[in-house]
Amino acid sequence: MLRVLIAEDDFRVAGVHEGFLSKIEDSVLVGKTSTCAETINMIKKNKIDLILLDNYMPDGMGVDLIEEIRSQDEEVDIILVSAATEKEYMEKAIRKGVKGVIIKPATLERFIATLERYKKEKELFENASQIDQPFLDRYFGIQEQQKEEKPYAKGIDPLTLEKVKEILMSSSEGTSAEKMGEQMGASRTTARRYLEYLVSIDYCAAKLDYGIVGRPERNYYKK
Repeated sequence: MLRVLIAEDDFRVAGVHEGFLSKIEDSVLVGKTSTCAETINMIKKNKIDLILLDNYMPDGMGVDLIEEIRSQDEEVDIILVSAATEKEYMEKAIRKGVKGVIIKPATLERFIATLERYKKEKELFENASQIDQPFLDRYFGIQEQQKEEKPYAKGIDPLTLEKVKEILMSSSEGTSAEKMGEQMGASRTTARRYLEYLVSIDYCAAKLDYGIVGRPERNYYKK
């Protein structure tokens, strides 16, 4: 079970993120804090796996709080959730080892995609019997990046493709072309074209699912 702390000074935003978190399987909200001091105190008293950390807090900056957080619990992971997009803050957060950055206002699709990717990375290490180069390539996404560097096929728009990827990552039980079309606001034919393209670059897999009645349905799953 993934134990999560939401560190956010805006109670309305914290409530939205709590609702998003409820969509993540095998996760539980340990608590919510609204200041840096409350966050440190919560870490001291509770076992926490992941902190969703806002950058602008009433008593300090989230990126400056990271080192103090790690001094209390070196195993806690951090995902920065912030409206701050300044290069200085992003570079500092990345150098301090955050596991991801979500820019506000966060969409449900982006939130789920980021946390599912984090969970996948965490599970890779937990289940690894040995750490070798192929494992590290998978962990750092080198193989996936090489595949994605291929030129896009005709009729594939990069921005639309990213949206399809986000939806696919949030669909833990897979999705059909019809469902994808509804979520991305496009026709089933368009959705199928993008999904089949992702199959062709080995980003996702497709299989026939047989229901109780009717024809089998082709569903797509993120690898």
